[in-house]
Amino acid sequence: MRHNYKNLKIWQLGIEIANDISDILLEFPKHERYDLSSQLSRCSVSIASNIAEGSSRTDKSFSHFIDISLGSSFELITQLIVAKHRKYINEIIFNQLETKIEEFQRMTMSFQNGLK
Repeated sequence: MRHNYKNLKIWQLGIEIANDISDILLEFPKHERYDLSSQLSRCSVSIASNIAEGSSRTDKSFSHFIDISLGSSFELITQLIVAKHRKYINEIIFNQLETKIEEFQRMTMSFQNGLK
């Protein structure tokens, strides 16, 4: 069975997370443009992108792409911890993003379990 990724709540939330990250990166120092900013951007875009790519595959293969998407979401939280430590984002923004990413992780793991 193939899935229409645009109708998947996990893909929609992944897009929302990527857009949130894009918005906060506007405030990052210029010297981070090619380092942490770039990593945060690529990582956040990877979350929804892997769901989209995997949706065209069999459920077994789709599950692999979901694993990659989940991995990117855990990587993203780690990068946000670094950004908070460097004072590029405050505690409130960090907590809001972390909550949203953790929601994505719960929803995605539940969705993935339904594929098996």
